[in-house]
Amino acid sequence: QVRLVESGGGSVQAGDPLRLACTASDDVFEIGRMGWYRQGPGKERELVASITSVGVTNYADSLKGRVAISRDKDKNMVYLVINNLKIEDTAVYFCNYRKLGYDYWGQGTQVTVSS
Repeated sequence: QVRLVESGGGSVQAGDPLRLACTASDDVFEIGRMGWYRQGPGKERELVASITSVGVTNYADSLKGRVAISRDKDKNMVYLVINNLKIEDTAVYFCNYRKLGYDYWGQGTQVTVSS
């Protein structure tokens, strides 16, 4: 069982950057894919960014140019940086690990963007 714990959320100002971190209880980079999802008020959960075991990244089209996903294999951590935050980035952000078709989820961290 892999446990994922997110950190770094909170209340931020529009235009500011934000970095979220996800700490995994086990090695999650040998196989599978790590990702960040978000769910805004009244919206469905959507993929923000992902990174595979070989380092291939993928980003939501709506966020390309503003987000970056990275990882620290030694620490079993994945990071998400969002630049130039917008009001519509307000959401709960979830860390995800997908391995052999099974999804592990963190509890999520709230990000609230205000003007």
